[in-house]
Amino acid sequence: MSKGNDRMISKRPDGAWENKRNDAQRASSVHGTQKEAIDAAKEMLINQGGGELTTKGVDGKIRSKDTIAPGNDPIPPRDTEH
Repeated sequence: MSKGNDRMISKRPDGAWENKRNDAQRASSVHGTQKEAIDAAKEMLINQGGGELTTKGVDGKIRSKDTIAPGNDPIPPRDTEH
């Protein structure tokens, strides 16, 4: 799978949450809440054929990774995180 479809959700210095492709300089979209940014990123990944969604917390550390279908996760998770 192309790494160009992978996306990152992170907090900006101004307090907003950005949805950004991993290989991009600028954010694809900016949102007031983390949930809005995650929902937008999931929708984009579904429309682009799937990929990996990485979410960072307020502290900047990765809090979750999720493969969005139709992406191919070679080691599917055993947990029930949504």
